Amino acid sequence: MKKNFHKKNRLENYDYSSDGIYFLTVCTEQRKWLLSRIVARGIPDAPATELTSNGEAAKDAIAFLDKNWDCLSILKFVIMPNHIHLLVRVWGASGMPRATDAVIPKFVSALKRYTNRQCGQQLWQKSYYDHVIRDETDYLTKATYIENNAAKWAEDEYFVVGDCL
Repeated sequence: MKKNFHKKNRLENYDYSSDGIYFLTVCTEQRKWLLSRIVARGIPDAPATELTSNGEAAKDAIAFLDKNWDCLSILKFVIMPNHIHLLVRVWGASGMPRATDAVIPKFVSALKRYTNRQCGQQLWQKSYYDHVIRDETDYLTKATYIENNAAKWAEDEYFVVGDCL
């Protein structure tokens, strides 16, 4: 009998509270298009996102957490129809004893809880994707990806036909 192996989302033996920059992707449950629409804005190859009320709640949560979290700042983010990408900088939070107490998982949990409460529904899938930024080239690649995400929406791995609002 073939066993299904679940890919671990966390790096083995990595302290997620250590100083650094992280690229995060948080998806909606079943990747439903609940957060925004991609709209043309008159400039060829430069569509933009138009947020739904759920997307506005997510944007408000990101702004609040960015302003009020002592050891974390949001460097860039984009709210797509069924996911959010963020570049998050963490500093001065080392020494936390358990991975569940680390800054990134706490941040994602707070973002999900706040938006679920504001929207009155379960918006998010259980897990999320993270990538530790390793150098300046890696940072620039992820920042450019965020900036161009709306323009490349139809090619995005999270684009699922039939889930339109």
